[in-house]
Amino acid sequence: MVDENNDTDQSPRQPRQLIEVDDELMEDLEELIRSRSDFLILNILQDLYPADIAHIMNRLDTEEAEYVFRLISTEVASEVILDLDDVHREHFLQTMPQPRLTELVGEMDSDDAADIVGELPEERAEQVLGTMDVEDSSEVQELLRYDENTAGGIMAKEVAVVKAKDTVKQAIRVVRKMAREHKNIHNVYVVDENGVLVGTLPLQDLLIHAPNRRMHKVMDPEVITVTADIDQEQVAQLFRKYDIVSLPVTDKTRKLLGRITVDDIVDVLEEEHEEDVARMVGSDADELARRSPARIAMMRLPWVMMTLAIEFLAGVVVHFFDQTLSRVILLASFMPIISAISGNTGLQSAALVVRGLATGHVDPHRWWGPIWRQLQTTIIIGTICGVFIGAVGGLWYGTVLFGAAVGVSMFLAINISGAIGTATPLISKRLGFDPAITVGPFETAFQDVLGISIFLSIATMLLHWL
Repeated sequence: MVDENNDTDQSPRQPRQLIEVDDELMEDLEELIRSRSDFLILNILQDLYPADIAHIMNRLDTEEAEYVFRLISTEVASEVILDLDDVHREHFLQTMPQPRLTELVGEMDSDDAADIVGELPEERAEQVLGTMDVEDSSEVQELLRYDENTAGGIMAKEVAVVKAKDTVKQAIRVVRKMAREHKNIHNVYVVDENGVLVGTLPLQDLLIHAPNRRMHKVMDPEVITVTADIDQEQVAQLFRKYDIVSLPVTDKTRKLLGRITVDDIVDVLEEEHEEDVARMVGSDADELARRSPARIAMMRLPWVMMTLAIEFLAGVVVHFFDQTLSRVILLASFMPIISAISGNTGLQSAALVVRGLATGHVDPHRWWGPIWRQLQTTIIIGTICGVFIGAVGGLWYGTVLFGAAVGVSMFLAINISGAIGTATPLISKRLGFDPAITVGPFETAFQDVLGISIFLSIATMLLHWL
């Protein structure tokens, strides 16, 4: 352990560099790897952020990346492995010698260590936990008991904790000791004799109080907390709503269990967004890496068949207006344009609402607000697109009425599509379904039916003058 009173000067660390990983850099590194120029490779990597090193390794094949990974220090490697893609990380976790893996996990904060151990096969995970420091192993095992999508699943055990009767000077000593090994210390948490959370104090406030003052005199007793079983999306909403950077996690009796920091929430938001986008197409975020083609096909097939059934209605509509199409064949050229543009507008609206529901920006009980805002937006988009395609249609066919029919159809289709795209996820949420799953197939398919119906109906009414 380092003596906390030791102020011996050390050489300042060289500042890390932000780089662009371009093709030229990758070619140079690949050549150095082939020539086994370890010193030159390390000379390039030593001043880079771990995230940039991970990005470089993701662009290498697994054998080249493994060679580079063996060169970097354990401290850096413990950060790099967290930013590797699934293929590279899985390869390293399977092939890395067990002692090296234990060292890497031991360097990580408890939440990251739990994530890595959770990806290991059961036997290998037990080996790592069995050879880790007893306290670290106990913390990781505790975190592994929580569902990965809950507050307990994303919290870390490293918390700066003091007793209510402790002084500010004692609290500063706790922070100094903890800061040597852990980053992202934003608050000191104050507990009573039973470990119950009674207050908190940001680090900047800790520095302005007299050293001999008691923590219960300077702490803020109004603490926002979550229990370990709360869904991670709800946790993300609290961070956004109250503009916080760190949040304590407690049990039902308010005993302090750990803390969640804003960097964890950034990961949650990215993960939830990827899942929402994947579900909108009836897919799964991890399917390519984790499932066989047959399994992927079976997951997607129900949604494809559902869409196919609705699209048959579009075929019925086209057949119903076959006489109109036979007399003005140019109408067929504009049908896919109207369907594509209006469908894209609807999916944009749907994506915004799904994201808003996930982050708490959209309240399903106040549905009229999002619909009215989207209607204002689609009126502008519909007007511009309608005027443009109407002008093209009029010039192409040689009559203003044809252009008017095309332009009005585009305008109506875009606005109806926007309304459907906004309303579908809201209705799904109110009915208890996952909006991200239901919105994609239904919005696209119904919009095709409505867009074609509107276009051909207007064209039929104007047929006498076309």
